[in-house]
Amino acid sequence: MTSDHHRSTPGRRALLAGAGAGTLGLALSPTTALAATRAGRGVPPPHAARWPEPWPALEPYGTADTRTELWPREDNSFVLPLELRPRDEELGRVWMRDTFVDHFVVGGRSVYVCTGTSRVPSLDRAAPWNDGLFVWTAPSLRGPWSLVDTTGIRPGAEKGKVWSPEFVDENTPGRVVVAPWQEYWYDERFGKRGQVWAPEVHRFDDTWFIVACMGDHSRKVGSFMLRSEGGIEGPYRLVEGNHDKPFGDPFVGGPTFIEAGAYHHIDGSMYHEDGNAWLVLHNHLYARFRDDMEDIVPSTGLPEFQEQPYTPEPYIEGAYVFPKGGKYYLVGAVWDRTWTVDGERVYRYDDPGPGREQLHYDMVLAVADSFEGPYSPRWTAGVGAGHNNLFEDRSGQVWATYFLNPNAGYWSDPERIDDAAVAGVVRMEWTGPGDDRLYVARPRGGA
Repeated sequence: MTSDHHRSTPGRRALLAGAGAGTLGLALSPTTALAATRAGRGVPPPHAARWPEPWPALEPYGTADTRTELWPREDNSFVLPLELRPRDEELGRVWMRDTFVDHFVVGGRSVYVCTGTSRVPSLDRAAPWNDGLFVWTAPSLRGPWSLVDTTGIRPGAEKGKVWSPEFVDENTPGRVVVAPWQEYWYDERFGKRGQVWAPEVHRFDDTWFIVACMGDHSRKVGSFMLRSEGGIEGPYRLVEGNHDKPFGDPFVGGPTFIEAGAYHHIDGSMYHEDGNAWLVLHNHLYARFRDDMEDIVPSTGLPEFQEQPYTPEPYIEGAYVFPKGGKYYLVGAVWDRTWTVDGERVYRYDDPGPGREQLHYDMVLAVADSFEGPYSPRWTAGVGAGHNNLFEDRSGQVWATYFLNPNAGYWSDPERIDDAAVAGVVRMEWTGPGDDRLYVARPRGGA
């Protein structure tokens, strides 16, 4: 998921600093406590004054890190002040899941891009249908953020909407905008069905691409790619490899209401370097794009990243690859589940089960020397910041996006849900060469 820019007014509410931390109750080892104390007091790490010290690994492998230093907070994050659409006026901000932001240099100028999963005003979530993809741009991360101008493509239509199942009438012989499996459909249980989720905007070989997925209520569920025939505003068409189906093979998965054979691999992304581009999918899969960027090679039977799985390996979403310091960082989104064992509270990246509470949707990273791996053991890089991407701003500072999942866990609580589903960005810190860790930036200075 590199872009051309890679080298090889704040939001309505600031995030709560350490909100709810007292309920987590994670016991810290002496070395962990020492690291947390150093971070909180701004004490330079002993191994190098230039780089922050890595957090000690938690045992056993698969333990979720709940330290409040790894939360998006008022001092390290903010919600992007995106231009509002008419649907946003009542809430006063943009409701967004799966927030994606990246930075590009086009014609010598910085262009920051934001997109994500939208909902329609009549629903409280992006299901069982939504109405497409919106894109915002800005000259700097702080803004001003404006919807891309699509009025020249669709006069009178909602500004900023670059693709939707609604655009099926734009199909012409030899040019597919919306495939049959992406169209809206209806049944007695849900009524209108079909939605698009988790979009990402990429620029490769001077062309804008959007990788996204049709969600759980669609005819077929899985990832696809759009290609612009103009600028970032479009118009976009569907690549040839997705005319009949999403990328990759179908497999058994997803909610029980998904029809047999309809579920494919979701949360598609793109990575590119040295003139080559790859598709990155959840379920640990990847594939190289053809030179013409119209399909992947192979189209079925995709290879897997070499990873060090948890035991058991839970469902992991939001796969993304980010380069930094000659390394490759594999990003995943995993639910932290908590329960009591022998009178002690545990926090694990594990499967659902009786008595297990879904707590935080976390950003989990692993690092490798090559794109394919082998990747290191995973670590918690951001609490509650799952299903995100990493990017560098113009100065080289690394940021991560977050949205705070409103569907379950901590941020679904009625007292917190007004601060969930946001277009947020949080500053990251790198522990330098040799340690090669990225985390949400811990507090600087103070007692």
